[in-house]
Amino acid sequence: MVARRSLSWPITLGVVLIVLVVALTVGWVVVTVMAALEGDEPAFYWTLLAVGATFLVLILLGVVLYLWLSIKAVRLNQRQSNFIDSVTHELKSPIAALKLYLQTLDRRQLRPEQASQFYRSMLEDLERLDSLINHLLDAARVDRGPIEAPLERVDLAALITSVAKATRQMHGVGQEAIELRLQPVFLQARSTELEMLFRNLIDNAVKYSLPKSKVEIDLLVDSRGRTIARIADNGPGIPINWRRKIFGRFVRMGSELERRQKGTGLGLFIVRELIRRMRGKITVRGRGSQRGTVFEVELPGSMQADVSDSASAAAGAATAGENMSERGQTTPGTISAR
Repeated sequence: MVARRSLSWPITLGVVLIVLVVALTVGWVVVTVMAALEGDEPAFYWTLLAVGATFLVLILLGVVLYLWLSIKAVRLNQRQSNFIDSVTHELKSPIAALKLYLQTLDRRQLRPEQASQFYRSMLEDLERLDSLINHLLDAARVDRGPIEAPLERVDLAALITSVAKATRQMHGVGQEAIELRLQPVFLQARSTELEMLFRNLIDNAVKYSLPKSKVEIDLLVDSRGRTIARIADNGPGIPINWRRKIFGRFVRMGSELERRQKGTGLGLFIVRELIRRMRGKITVRGRGSQRGTVFEVELPGSMQADVSDSASAAAGAATAGENMSERGQTTPGTISAR
């Protein structure tokens, strides 16, 4: 495990250096001004004061930059340590379970129903490993830059319906766990990027929702022709001071060794990077008096709905139910990640 570094040392050192530079600057100014007032050549001293003050200001700026970079490096180190803890746990747990199941099947004669249960459990563990590997591959793909693929006409309602179905299966929840209210929307985009975007958001919502609750997904086109998708859960919620931080690489709230929910801290980082490429916006807010969080994705006007194909539009909305209506969920502390 990577050792966790404390922020106290770079902060203390930076503050001490800043105080010393300020004291040196004040002393330099006082001495130079006194020499200028008492000397025979005041112009020389005033020139010396200007040059010296300029260099001291540059040194001060350098110290401040050093302090900022040091704090940034230590925080990145802490996030990487959390990531290693998370991935180690995510790999070790299913592998240990698979080993135990296989050893039991090899050494004991089980009843058919017991063997069937073991096979189902092993399949779930393999799905968990597959999901983790896909997550890491998605992050690497995002880091490499835009996906080299042509734009295509994507039925967003159908894509979200498909992603929601796969998420239900992965988490072993029923149809009622995700409620869809989708208008027919067609985008000129890359289906791979849209699938990664909504897979991470819907998986995150289901994962943090309370048991026997539902995630609500709304899709519509607003009056400006922009596509709006809202994913609302009723989990513990995200404090206002964390609503920007959660989009950073490896960022997860709390300690990796204490949290119960699995993950790598890369899902929302992937979401932010993909939305930036699409020149959209994602906003995080609370649900007013209700528990939970709302992630609102806004895609630009160049990706507006295509209502000319009524047959395709009806097919995309077949599983969606009724059209959504505006419900006034805006609360203080709304923050956008661009």
